[in-house]
Amino acid sequence: MKFGFWLPIFGGWLRNIENENMPPMFDYAKEVIQSAEKWGFDTTLIAELYLNDIKGPEADSLEAWSTAAALAAVTDKIEIMTAIRPGFHNPAVTAKMAANIDRISNGRFTLNVVSAWWEEEAKQYNGVFTEHDERYDRTKEFIEVLKGMWQEETFSYDGKYYQIKDAKLSPKPVQQPHPVLYAGGESLKGKEVISSVMDAYVMHGGTVQEAEKKISDMADRKKQTGNDLFQSFGMAAYVICRDTEKEAIEELARITDVKDVSGYAGFKDFISKSQLEQEIQLKDYSVSNRGLRPNLIGTPEQIADRILEYEAAGLNLLLLQFSPQLEEMKRFSEDVIPLVEKKRKQAFV
Repeated sequence: MKFGFWLPIFGGWLRNIENENMPPMFDYAKEVIQSAEKWGFDTTLIAELYLNDIKGPEADSLEAWSTAAALAAVTDKIEIMTAIRPGFHNPAVTAKMAANIDRISNGRFTLNVVSAWWEEEAKQYNGVFTEHDERYDRTKEFIEVLKGMWQEETFSYDGKYYQIKDAKLSPKPVQQPHPVLYAGGESLKGKEVISSVMDAYVMHGGTVQEAEKKISDMADRKKQTGNDLFQSFGMAAYVICRDTEKEAIEELARITDVKDVSGYAGFKDFISKSQLEQEIQLKDYSVSNRGLRPNLIGTPEQIADRILEYEAAGLNLLLLQFSPQLEEMKRFSEDVIPLVEKKRKQAFV
């Protein structure tokens, strides 16, 4: 199991808690990622939203790609996975930018391709926002352009959404055949596109049974498409680690006390513009990306046991959220990660 975390670019992950002591500033993000490298984390995911989905559209947030480039220059080992939404970007320019950041990081830059769901944000930032399945058709062409630009000496493309004529990109990315492409989606159309052109599948938080079902389904789809590069499965999760189960449950109650706050501004678009497999309630939405469903809540022992259940189900990457970020990441690295490794070894004795 690889351990990753969401970079805190929104000021936190909790829609019901106003101040999480996680300022959306580059200096804080830099401190978090450099500490994470020391503590044994493998990956960070930088979300791409131009409006703050957690603390409200008027709140401060960091821009993903400029933050990623800056962090690539001040880190040494950690994978920097940055979200990209095709409706907001030119794919040829994106390919050039990604190759450059990949060079800066010496092969540590990866992409999380998101077909987008927030219509209001698209209106404000002049993004292309169409019906659900058409967004995935655009995404597929976007990825084909990325791969062509990265791999071919001279690249042309004549698609429905993108037209490229005799384009050259140099230098190419360090990673071969190309930077890793992650994506998530729960609709039939989304799974069809992801299994055919992506390298890894990332899920919103779910139970062990839900994750196992999705992994099995996507593995079957991968075989049907012949996409040999597709091999990784990740999932978002929010961690509440405490010395006792009682303390963890008390913290869960505190953060899910739903209030009428601006952090829920995107809720309607999220549930109506996406095709989700599970019905989402406001309580689930209290923490971003359905992070409470995996139930990584309790003592270090309980959390380690649950992580090993996910590992047995086929999951090989956890993208974790914490609040406050630094303090809780440190606790997880000291109390949970070693315990997972110890329990794994004991299971094979």
